[in-house]
Amino acid sequence: MENLDEETDKKTTILSDLLVQGSYEELTKIILEMPTVEVCEFLNQQTEEKAFKVLELFPKEQQGTFLSGMDIESQLKLFRILEKPVFAQLFSQMASDARADFYQRLEKKEQGELLPFLQKKIRENVISLSSYPPDTAGGIMSTDFATIYIDMTAEEAMAKIREDAPSKKMIYYIYVVDHLQRMLGIVTIKELIMANPKNKIEDTLQEFFVYSEVDDDRESVALKIEKYSLFAIPVLNPFKQLVGIVNHDDAIEILKAEQTEDMEKFMGIVPSEIGENYLTTSSFQHFKKRVFWIVSLAAIGMLSGIIIHQYQNVLEQYIILAIYMPMMTATGGNSGSQSATLVIRALSLGEISSQDWLKILFKETKISFMISLCVAAVIYAKIYFLSFSATTRNFDLSLIALTISISLALQVMTAALLGAGLPLIVKKFGGDPAVAASPAITTAVDITGLLIYFTIATLLLNI
Repeated sequence: MENLDEETDKKTTILSDLLVQGSYEELTKIILEMPTVEVCEFLNQQTEEKAFKVLELFPKEQQGTFLSGMDIESQLKLFRILEKPVFAQLFSQMASDARADFYQRLEKKEQGELLPFLQKKIRENVISLSSYPPDTAGGIMSTDFATIYIDMTAEEAMAKIREDAPSKKMIYYIYVVDHLQRMLGIVTIKELIMANPKNKIEDTLQEFFVYSEVDDDRESVALKIEKYSLFAIPVLNPFKQLVGIVNHDDAIEILKAEQTEDMEKFMGIVPSEIGENYLTTSSFQHFKKRVFWIVSLAAIGMLSGIIIHQYQNVLEQYIILAIYMPMMTATGGNSGSQSATLVIRALSLGEISSQDWLKILFKETKISFMISLCVAAVIYAKIYFLSFSATTRNFDLSLIALTISISLALQVMTAALLGAGLPLIVKKFGGDPAVAASPAITTAVDITGLLIYFTIATLLLNI
């Protein structure tokens, strides 16, 4: 990986030097040999003026491909420095889903500045795709696909595909529709090429196919593509008419975005907007994303101080108990976070649902019981055999060891059940299980752990 990164950095340096020197012919030659993603990364690093200078070296279609792959911030900068008729030409060559994503990020005034310079077909396409919520199948779909009619011959179908002119990466699946655009099935380009030109399409039609509806959540669409190993999935409206497709490249991006969002929520951070970058996002924006959970949980955490104050006499009589308080809270936090992570992952992958709560809690009880026995045994042995000091001289070490071990065992089990239960409760009420964030679980576990610790100590030590 390091070698690949070094090679990319070397190319970027060479391209930057050529751009400064005005060696555009050599610059173009190198770029044409590079993967599109690396070219887009190079363009993202340039000023908007230099990026446009590079784009101008290529045909319009290639310009659209590069612009589609650039990050949203770079696209917006280009939009704001270019004359709108010039940008409209670039915009028209972008992939349809990239166009819609960009259009949605524009302010209403900016949308109005761009639309008059678009061809009617492009304008209607952009407005149509932008009308769907961005987190649905309709919001991420592309109109870059080919359709053929069920009553066509293979020869007629090939002619229509050439007329539709989908991009190379979208031509594997050909979608078969009736004259009302209702989807009937799929054929592959290979099947069409191999078929007798006079054969009817219905002879090679695959009638059973996986599809999504326009209102489906984008994550469920991506998971379908992953589950069935599809190059693309058709998106249908309520009338079963084909309105778009979502390809596997988009699925990968969606899953990455969803995983990032879940991770941020799990750590108590307000999720980032699509295209946000850590370094380019202001410190104040980061502050706003993180302050709520930290301050809220700090306030709730004051309960821990109240509990310790209430049991001050216990600590005064058995100072050794204070030594093991950090271990108690840390072990409980780890146990709760483990359970929460596994349950949230299983929920996101569809392996479990909130209806399985009884099975999940029973399973976590068994697992945490076995873990608690191991932890309790280690702590008991450590305290009984190794805790000889002035703080333990007047204590019955076997009773102290038993008290702390039982408390720790109960803490591990309670924390595991809290970690598994909180995401299930959030999911049951229609929320995102990831909001049962790790900091929230840790704070809850700290409070319950101290209650368990001092209650067991009070009972067993007869305080």
